[in-house]
Amino acid sequence: MKMSLQVELEQQRNVLIVRLRGELDHHTADIVRYKMEDAILRGRCDHVVLSLKDLQFMDSSGLGVILGRYKLIKGRGGKMVVCDTQPSVKRLFELSGLFKILSFYDSERSAVAGLEVVS
Repeated sequence: MKMSLQVELEQQRNVLIVRLRGELDHHTADIVRYKMEDAILRGRCDHVVLSLKDLQFMDSSGLGVILGRYKLIKGRGGKMVVCDTQPSVKRLFELSGLFKILSFYDSERSAVAGLEVVS
């Protein structure tokens, strides 16, 4: 059986923390798109931290979702940062060029702290 994806959302003040666990591919991309979009549009979050510590796998449709949410939050004047990426996932970010537009942090704590400075 293929491992699916779990999405955990937590809001800390004006920062939405999105924790992805499992596999982000074309089967699960829509779930992430919907949940993040819903939280961004409904909530009072200015920024997003994408925590990928437990994300085992991601493909190009996963990148598409992340890029789309990045544009959404940027369009609202916010920032999106990524933390805790696995080497294989990090490589995909590098190859796609997303590395150039997103800031990467080692931990959730440093990511949130990095955003506090911005807002």
